[in-house]
Amino acid sequence: MELSEATKKLIGKYSLAYKQDTQKPGAATIHVDEVALRVAAFYEQIRTIVDWKEEHLMRRAAIIRKLKRKFFDLELNNYKGTENAAESLVFELIRGGHFPNDRIYESKIKDVQNIIGKYIFILKNNPENKKGKAGVRFYNWLLEVAACEIEEALAPAIREMALIDYMFDSMRQKIKVSDKVYETGLLKKEYTYVQIYIAVCQALFKLDKPIISYNLIKYRYPEWSKADPKLVSEISEKIFKIWQKIEEDLANPLSHKFYNVCEKYDTPYLLIGDILSQNNPEESGKQIAEPSVLESLIKDAYSKRLSTLKARISRAAIYSTISIFVTKVLSLVLLEVLVERALGENINVMVLAADVLIPTILMFLLVAFIKRPSKKNLNLVTMETMKVAYKKDNNDIYEIKVGRKKGVVIRAVLSFIYVLSAFVTFGVLYYVLNSFGFPLTSIVIDVVFIALILFAGTAVQKRAQELTMEEEKEDFLSFLSDVFFLPMQGLGRWISNKWKRYNAFTAFFNALIDMPFSAFVDIIEKWRYFIKERKEEIR
Repeated sequence: MELSEATKKLIGKYSLAYKQDTQKPGAATIHVDEVALRVAAFYEQIRTIVDWKEEHLMRRAAIIRKLKRKFFDLELNNYKGTENAAESLVFELIRGGHFPNDRIYESKIKDVQNIIGKYIFILKNNPENKKGKAGVRFYNWLLEVAACEIEEALAPAIREMALIDYMFDSMRQKIKVSDKVYETGLLKKEYTYVQIYIAVCQALFKLDKPIISYNLIKYRYPEWSKADPKLVSEISEKIFKIWQKIEEDLANPLSHKFYNVCEKYDTPYLLIGDILSQNNPEESGKQIAEPSVLESLIKDAYSKRLSTLKARISRAAIYSTISIFVTKVLSLVLLEVLVERALGENINVMVLAADVLIPTILMFLLVAFIKRPSKKNLNLVTMETMKVAYKKDNNDIYEIKVGRKKGVVIRAVLSFIYVLSAFVTFGVLYYVLNSFGFPLTSIVIDVVFIALILFAGTAVQKRAQELTMEEEKEDFLSFLSDVFFLPMQGLGRWISNKWKRYNAFTAFFNALIDMPFSAFVDIIEKWRYFIKERKEEIR
């Protein structure tokens, strides 16, 4: 069997990344003081709890947070004194432990400065820079995209992008959209590849909206990362419309169908990436050219990824529970205490303890009962990976179809059943908590906690199915749990999305701690350098 051209191209890109991992001899790198680094890194660990996201998104979340603060300062000064913005930002990110010390080249500061200058130009020259809610959303989106470009400049994701392109090229040939889909108007034919690309990004690396937006801009404008003034000016003229189109693409009603296909078949691509990352890709490329060797490598990579997946799931469960506890539970328990005092009621310590323990125990149970992939799954993964790696005459076809239309009566009946199940779920929960003597304020808060935990726990459970390719079998019990828990999960999702906008703890950290602490760490580093200089003068 012969490796496919796409696989050979992937090996070439991984080889390039492997060579770039070796530092250039004699090239100057950025060094920050070790004491300042430890102090800042400790603070960033606390922020990890407050702003918890999936691990691979945490670094960019820090860049976004610090970049928004930089742009806020620049706006207050009418964008004067921007020449040092990149240097202070990069130093701050290294101090926080988001990038390694003595590994980032000093020349990267100029690259970051060019990126900041590019987005300042876009903000100042965008003719449709609107005010109000849409303007705020656009402003935040643009800075989030800028953060993605800065992260790429400091730590190029060559392997990840190569793997995305590899899977995208494969899925373009395999995914076929039914003509009825185009006839309904839910998707235009020319945007089919965009939906496949979005689904690949989400399925393969669980990328979020900002990085997908940035990738889509590069997909439509390949020269964007090295854009000349003419292209930057052209983009600034229509950036608002570009944002609206990307938002429309991300919200397409059929996007979940593309995602489900890519999510099911992403495991082979992840394993091929793991195999090429273990050693020199050129040597690995020679090894996987032999089917018997590739089969052994697949099983080894699968076993390693399964063990790391278990660890990641445990960390995600712990951090998400602590994050919910710190940012939501404490907020609402404090609210409960204030309400009860305002009403002149006595504060029940046992009830408050139950408010904290119930969601924590629920998350533990959700994680404890996560299904692990069966032995049959490994055989499916091995076969599919072999099909992906080697040339073949025929491609498997995965069709995107429109669901059957439901009549008005059927839709009304189904909606009624859903609402009824929601009433039953919330009613039973109210009855149980009320029978234990919980006050109304505590019952409302516990419902919010449980909804948030169910939503977070469901996300963790889905993450645990990263390697699963076999069809999930549902029994009657799982069907019943879906009927009664879906309304609660829906509430949790709605609250979680709203909380992102009105998170009091995040606002508190940003306004009262983040900015002063960054200045404090900067003073520590300057003081340390001052002490070193004085010591050197003493002979």
